[in-house]
Amino acid sequence: MASLAVTAHADTAQRYCPDFLAVKGAKEPAHRGELTFSPYTHHWSQNPEHKQVVLVAVDEQVPGDRLCGVSFFSNSFGQPSVYLYAGQQYNQLLGVPQLFAKVTAGLMYGYVAPYENKVPLNYKGFNPAIIPAVGYKLTPHDSVQLKFLGTAALMFSYGRQF
Repeated sequence: MASLAVTAHADTAQRYCPDFLAVKGAKEPAHRGELTFSPYTHHWSQNPEHKQVVLVAVDEQVPGDRLCGVSFFSNSFGQPSVYLYAGQQYNQLLGVPQLFAKVTAGLMYGYVAPYENKVPLNYKGFNPAIIPAVGYKLTPHDSVQLKFLGTAALMFSYGRQF
């Protein structure tokens, strides 16, 4: 029994996400995390200042279909940016095993002068963000996802769970 407790503690200690995110008693996730890549973002409005947005993100899954992670991207104006987040994944949407949704919330940095007014509640480049997404699992490890970036854009991405 003592060795079981040590093993359970060792698994928790190896996590990068804070312990409070995990749902106590929930089963361990099937995958440790996910690497996401987005090569294309469609902006709702045409602006000659818009640049192509490219994103790379990694998140860790914890019990209870929760996650935390970080994404690095070039924002819509070509500025290097980062988003630290926590979130929840909802699996088997509408009874479809491959269909899922995610909602993340966190702190973003990157929209600085002269574009600091392009995101709400920006203070010296920092602003809160909430990003909902819908995805479809192509295989047990691979998915495609659509991230809804408020009234600004729709991001297309590929995710690989590991």
